[in-house]
Amino acid sequence: MTGPRRDPDGELRARLREAAGVHRPDRARILARVERGRAAEDQEPARPRLPDWVRVAGATAAVAGVLVAGGCAVASVVRDDAPARHPVAAPPGSRETGSREAGSREAGSREAGSREAGPLWSSGAVDPHSNEFWAQSNITLGTSTALTALTVELRVAQTGSVTSTGAWRSLPADDFTFTLDERDGFLVYRWTLKEGRTVPAGEWVFAGQYNHGRGGRDAGGDRYSAAATAASGPLAVRGGFTPGG
Repeated sequence: MTGPRRDPDGELRARLREAAGVHRPDRARILARVERGRAAEDQEPARPRLPDWVRVAGATAAVAGVLVAGGCAVASVVRDDAPARHPVAAPPGSRETGSREAGSREAGSREAGSREAGPLWSSGAVDPHSNEFWAQSNITLGTSTALTALTVELRVAQTGSVTSTGAWRSLPADDFTFTLDERDGFLVYRWTLKEGRTVPAGEWVFAGQYNHGRGGRDAGGDRYSAAATAASGPLAVRGGFTPGG
């Protein structure tokens, strides 16, 4: 007849519980060990703290390493979809065009400067009362001294159906000889001060009137000029016309 079966695992657990019950930790030894560990840390040289940008760069590099395989595939797709970029070559003659534009600006500056000469100044404008069939070009001359000779010329470009309807000036009509001519694609209005007459200091207007083709007329090709004589000597001004005043 066999005796009861032994339970080795159960006996082991019982002994462990018993040993745990009678164990008393050596508090003094534990505290001494902790103190020795702290002393060792105090004696160890301090490790330099890495700058924030180094730590961030390291983290970024780690992430980049993980994503490198997928990133290569994405980059390949982007490169294939993006249009190829090539150096842009200047079209033939662009330098020449730029030079012409610069020359035009320079010429415009010279023309604007020629609107004044000593005591004489001038301006040109399309009268604001002009309409889609008719227009008037006004030349304003100002002088701070008397003029003993004066010739004013208005040139209206033949832009289509341009025909004169008259002319006038704010100075006495008997002091001027007026002529109207058409040449080189322009209507030419000319006022010439008669010999022995004088233009006093002041501001004076010379105007030419004309019909033109229906619609807004471009006065960009119109020009005026004036040649005068004062006590200081000969004077000359010229210019173009601004639209509507």
